[in-house]
Amino acid sequence: QVQLVESGGGLVQAGGSLRLSCAASGSISRVNSMSWHRQAPGNRRELVARLVSVGTYYSDDVKGRFTISRDNATMYLQMNSLKPEDTAVYYCQMYIAPGIYWGQGTQVTVSS
Repeated sequence: QVQLVESGGGLVQAGGSLRLSCAASGSISRVNSMSWHRQAPGNRRELVARLVSVGTYYSDDVKGRFTISRDNATMYLQMNSLKPEDTAVYYCQMYIAPGIYWGQGTQVTVSS
């Protein structure tokens, strides 16, 4: 069984920065991909950034401001130049064959 534990969310003013962490524990064999998603109230959950062996992907909304990275079984999302529209619950996801695992979510609130 794999567990993902997120940390690092909070309240920040527009233009500020936050770093989210997602630590995996349990039976980790090979991590095929890591990604961050977010869901704002009334909206669908959307992909923000993904890290795979061949590179990274960012949504147009965050490109140039967010950076996804990993250190062994921990994944990070460095968020700079935050905007009020970045306010959402952020979820980490890891594809560790044969399963897909989600973190519990962490609230990010950006005030104007």
